[in-house]
Amino acid sequence: MSDWRSRLPQVRGRYSFDASMADQTWFRVGGTADVLYKPADLDDLVHFLKNRPASVPLYVVGAGSNLLVRDGGVRGIVIRLGRGFSTIERDGLFVTVGAAALDRTVAMSCGQWGLSGLEFLVGVPGTIGGAVKMNAGCYGSETKDRLVWADILDFEGTLHRLTPDQLAMTYRHTNLRPDQIVVAAQFRCDEGDSAQILSRLDQLLAEREASQPVKGRTGGSTFRNPDGQSAWKLIDDAGCRGLMMGQAQVSEKHTNFLLNTDRCLAADLESLGELVRRKVKETSGHDLHWEIVRIGEKD
Repeated sequence: MSDWRSRLPQVRGRYSFDASMADQTWFRVGGTADVLYKPADLDDLVHFLKNRPASVPLYVVGAGSNLLVRDGGVRGIVIRLGRGFSTIERDGLFVTVGAAALDRTVAMSCGQWGLSGLEFLVGVPGTIGGAVKMNAGCYGSETKDRLVWADILDFEGTLHRLTPDQLAMTYRHTNLRPDQIVVAAQFRCDEGDSAQILSRLDQLLAEREASQPVKGRTGGSTFRNPDGQSAWKLIDDAGCRGLMMGQAQVSEKHTNFLLNTDRCLAADLESLGELVRRKVKETSGHDLHWEIVRIGEKD
């Protein structure tokens, strides 16, 4: 490992070695990454990709809101986009956003500008990059409904501008590969009344806080909804509300959320999720599929 780390290209961003991934996720669990790289901007990231040690695995993470890093950590390089990818710019009814911009911040910015259509983002944890990659949505809207294009950078350092059709966006899914990075996106909005939009955003935030454990150490929705079903209802009907494994718990407030109640292991969270999947399968016949991304090695 020390050999390839000595061959990393010089960058304007920052390398952190043996970096704690627990510090990078909302669950606050997980082992270390060999290298955590935070590029300064797009040019810095392109330079890195074109000059990196080719055989070393790469992983891309956002705000860590729907990410579970296993206790054994991540062998290779983890790329996390930061301040250089967080711009939010308006051009008439179009808003161009860096991939590291928080979804909630984008929704609030649009509200202040009197632009409607992206209010749903206030209920989506994480960043725009993640929202595009998984076609995130809530309150009856999805990212694809307003997306004009997304700039995608492949691991060879080549930039591609793709439309929603080219991304094949469906429920919580796109055709983006693990070796492709969302770096920016543009959205189409409608003209609206700023005061009304901001009031609606406040209402949505209050509803979210009342129904979800937003102040806990969680990763957002754990499982995708099966066709015509609600994951939380299937989990509740399977008797999993409040179920615990170690210090990991199925939320009593919203059963499609897992919680790190104290100092739990990533293994506890993953094992609890798998137990929930088995119980739902036994009681309803439905297969639950993870919405939370899991990376790294088991300890």
